[in-house]
Formats: sequence, C-alpha cells, structure tokens
Amino acid sequence: MPILPFKLNQDRRHHFPRQRRKVTNWPAYDASLRQRGSLTVWFTDEAIAAWTAEARTTRGGQAQYSPPAILTALTLRMVFRLAYRQAEGLIGSIVSLLGLSLRVPDHTTLSRRAATLDVPRPGSGGAGTDGEPLHLLVDSTGLKLSAKSEWLLEKHGTATRRSWRMLHLGVDAETGQIVASTLTSKDVDDASQAGLLLDQVARPVASFTGDGGYDQDRVYAGVAQRHPDAPVVVPPRATAVLSTRPRLRRHGGTVTCGTLPSTGAWRGRTRPDTTSAPGSKRP
Repeated sequence: MPILPFKLNQDRRHHFPRQRRKVTNWPAYDASLRQRGSLTVWFTDEAIAAWTAEARTTRGGQAQYSPPAILTALTLRMVFRLAYRQAEGLIGSIVSLLGLSLRVPDHTTLSRRAATLDVPRPGSGGAGTDGEPLHLLVDSTGLKLSAKSEWLLEKHGTATRRSWRMLHLGVDAETGQIVASTLTSKDVDDASQAGLLLDQVARPVASFTGDGGYDQDRVYAGVAQRHPDAPVVVPPRATAVLSTRPRLRRHGGTVTCGTLPSTGAWRGRTRPDTTSAPGSKRP
C-alpha cells in the first residue's frame, strides 16, 4: 500500500494542542458574535437640519451640501473602504431606509469637496486637551516602499534593492493619539527629529520619553529650550554602565555637573573611578 504524500513525516509534524478551556455561556457568546455584524445608523434632527448648506452672500456658485453632510459620506467611505461611487450608493441606501427626504451627494462632489474640506482632527478639542501638559512618547519605525511588481519578486525570488523610509512619531501617553510626525530617509537618526516633533506639539510637554537613540546632548538642549520643566526620560541601554566621572550637561543655557557611580562600583568593585578636572589631561 503506497504512503500518501501528506502522511510523510507525520510523527514530526506540529500538532495543535487540544483546547483546555471550554465555552460554558454559549447563548451569550453566540449573541456577542452576532452583535459584531450589527449595524445601527440614525440621523439626529440637528444633522437633518444642517444637511443643506447655508446660502452664501458672496459671489460664486451655491453649495448644495454642508460640510457635515460631506464629512458623513466620507466617514462611511473610510469605514467600509469604498470607492466614491460605492460610497454614494451606500449613503443613498441608508437615507432611503430611514425614510428621509435628503439629497445624496454624487461621487464627483465627494471627490471635489474632499480636497478642500477641513476635517477636524480627533481629540483636537476634547476633554483633557485644553492646554493641559502631555507626556510625549517618541519613537520611529521603518516603512518599506513596494512597487507594483513586488509579488513577482516574491514569487520568482529575484534579488533587488529595497527602498526604506523612517517615520518618526510623537504620541500622547494618556490618549495614545499621534500629535507629531515626520517622514525622513533611512539615514536620518532619531535624535535629529526630536526638535521637529516638539515644534508640532502646541500643548505644554510634561515629559519627553524615548529610547536610547535620543540620549544625546542636542535632545536635552532642545527639550530644555522649549519646555524647561519637562524631564527627558531615556532608559539606559543594555550595555550601559554607571560612572563617577563628572559630566557636563547644558540645560537652558546653564552648565551643570553631575556625578554617577563608576563602572567598578556597578560591577561590585571597590576601587573608585577618578577623573581629573574638566579641561585637563588624564594621567
């Protein structure tokens, strides 16, 4: 009897373990799965009244749809990942199902108004954003630029030179929202973008937190210049060692000298690490 191909190396194949925890509340679990596909849409009386654009008093064409109407259609388009024509059909079907006598903006109007519509940023005027200090978290990530023939390279294994970009982000630690961003080439380090990220933050900064790539004097000086009371929180690297050597730091135009335990003290040695005064040569 011949051995089937999928039976080869059967004893060395990975087997999924049995499920240890069983679902005991099947009615509630089944209802939660159905709730994931539930869709409820309604229009408030204020939204219906503000659907038509106000009459303009200046010269020019008269707009038929208000910015909230265009923003509603664009939001549905983004949520369901639709093209402009499909978004027009979706908003039209919703208006028809609700029994509303509202005109539906066509796809050309959506495309034209989307380029000029001032879309409000999330969290720009909510609670906790009116001038309160924020804890800024900064980091960067790599973005690979893929061409149209990327699947051919993966299929045939052809070697090629890939292009990368670095996206530097500043995130509010409390809300998790991106408040600053810059896009650079892969040769730009993280510390050089700290000042540009700080310039995009309109609120006061309570603290500046980053990884070891931001442990540079220009980062400390940039934060002290823009936000003198904000500390720079940088965790030590895996290869970091403590030292008792006096180190000069410049904060807001003043030079301070700090002393840290030596490398030998970190590792349990008793001999202190001595350093001569700044400006003199070491023995």
